Amino acid sequence: MSASDTPGKRIIFTGGTGKAGRHAIPYLLERGHEVLNLDLVPFAHPGVRTLITDLTDSGQAFNALSMHFDSSGLTTGKGPAPVDAVVHFAAIPALLLRPDNVTFQANVASTYNVIEAATKLGIRKIIIASSETTYGVCFAEGDKDFHQFPLEEDYDVDPMDSYGLSKVVNEKTARAFAMRFGTDMYALRIGNVIEPHEYDRFPSFVADPLSRKRNAWSYIDARDLGQIVDLCVRRDGLGFQVFNAVNDTITANEPTEAFLRRWCPDAPVARPMGEFEAPLSNRKAREVLGFREEHNWRKYV
Repeated sequence: MSASDTPGKRIIFTGGTGKAGRHAIPYLLERGHEVLNLDLVPFAHPGVRTLITDLTDSGQAFNALSMHFDSSGLTTGKGPAPVDAVVHFAAIPALLLRPDNVTFQANVASTYNVIEAATKLGIRKIIIASSETTYGVCFAEGDKDFHQFPLEEDYDVDPMDSYGLSKVVNEKTARAFAMRFGTDMYALRIGNVIEPHEYDRFPSFVADPLSRKRNAWSYIDARDLGQIVDLCVRRDGLGFQVFNAVNDTITANEPTEAFLRRWCPDAPVARPMGEFEAPLSNRKAREVLGFREEHNWRKYV
């Protein structure tokens, strides 16, 4: 039986109205999962209900994770059905949208609240959105170099900004609760999210290589991110894990190692890389989860 043939799960998805969630949730629904969206803004998509929830309030987080998905649950007379997994994407999604302290406080508090509530409610699978910004260059002051390539999950993450720092703290929170409760906690270091209508931007990426340095010349198609989430939901027993959530290839036409020698010469290449392997590598997601990208940028440009 393939993963796509296994029974669907009951999933609570936070932040599903956002750029990534509005593509990931439809993917999960297509795979037979039942999804409740927790967000501050409704998501107008058939088959998914939004519960308006402020996850920086621990009481709201606890209650939202222990409610009926919709009114049909009332007919059982047995209370809310168990939740199989929580996917936590809700956040202030970037630097400079709110004051730095608000970004840090909101992202750290909401993640702590969701993880604490989920584990104490007995939910055994929690997937959180971490970020490419943990690698320290995306929102850095000035022209900062990466330590080495490829960027893999054992990298010494060193962001200097409030957003990237909040994501590092969230990974540590997930690790702590995984140790305490024996829960599967998977943190996805999500690359620059590309929606289907945004591929017209790629010619400019190729023409101006340095414009993509802060994203490590990598990206994740929002639909392929849905696949990664689905694979995480279905793969049990890994404890705490970090996965780079990106597509396979570099956003350039030149082979990766030659490109990096040209455009980032002070960062060593620590292992042989595939001809067009993304500098922010998804090798672990491919090998451990079985991720197979469906939306290589070259199909659309």
